[in-house]
Amino acid sequence: MPRAGLLLQVDGSRHDWLEGRGPILTLVGGIDDATSEVTRATFRVQEDAAGYFTMLAQTADRYGLPGALYSDRHGIFVRDPNRPPTLAEQLAGKRGLTQVGRALEELGVRRIHALSAQGKGRIERMWETIQGRLVAELRIEGITTIAAANAYLPGFLVRLNARFGVPAASPEVAYRPLPDDLDLDRICCFKYGRIVAADNTIRFGGHVLQLGSVGGRRSLARTRVEVHERLDGSLLVLWRGESVATAAAPADASKLRARSGSRILTDLPDPDVSGPISDGPAPPREPRDDEPRPIHPWRRWQRR
Repeated sequence: MPRAGLLLQVDGSRHDWLEGRGPILTLVGGIDDATSEVTRATFRVQEDAAGYFTMLAQTADRYGLPGALYSDRHGIFVRDPNRPPTLAEQLAGKRGLTQVGRALEELGVRRIHALSAQGKGRIERMWETIQGRLVAELRIEGITTIAAANAYLPGFLVRLNARFGVPAASPEVAYRPLPDDLDLDRICCFKYGRIVAADNTIRFGGHVLQLGSVGGRRSLARTRVEVHERLDGSLLVLWRGESVATAAAPADASKLRARSGSRILTDLPDPDVSGPISDGPAPPREPRDDEPRPIHPWRRWQRR
């Protein structure tokens, strides 16, 4: 591309960055197609959507929004094309988006998918350069954890871009500045829909959240809310764009019911009487004088 910001190539490089001093990590990053400048990168345990969210948010905060994102056809970016469309997708007339695809659509960033590894050769060659330099620097610094590696990364990228960055063919920059009312935390996150239960609670991630009042409504029962799981692990619940206060719901009340194998003791012994309570069968009861006899007509009617 002739201008910086028109196209951002993204990819993840899984490598033994710590040379056995720590876990195998994946470096998720993006490179400007016009300048070969690595905009931002982050170490992750594996290539995941959270890594691309982090890289994209940092790039947008530092440079602005790129015109298009160029990636492979990883499941992070593209849903399985061989999967038959769901009923909702058929009614909408388009395929559902992944979490990263949804964020790019909300940001107005076009998605381009390479059909082969050679299609994104620029970033593939950059990974070879980074692996040859960053691994040695991490060894010299004695870095053994992912947190320390991420803390060291920004300074390394400054030196890397100064050494290998090239001027764009056109001096005009195509990065779009972020609008003042745009909240990246509400876009670069994981979004899920939930239906509020009758007791004004929702279930998410194995937890039950009690919802507060919003928009003049004391209860949101039977309505649909949107749950945002942010990169720092915090949760945000929205109803029609308004934030809803949440709290941990109280534990379910214990249910009083007949337990299996239990029986009611009606004739408890006197406290002064010693000895255990017998669980055996009760002795046979003597019939009362006024009780009908087996040959009584009432008995015959009952049997009939």
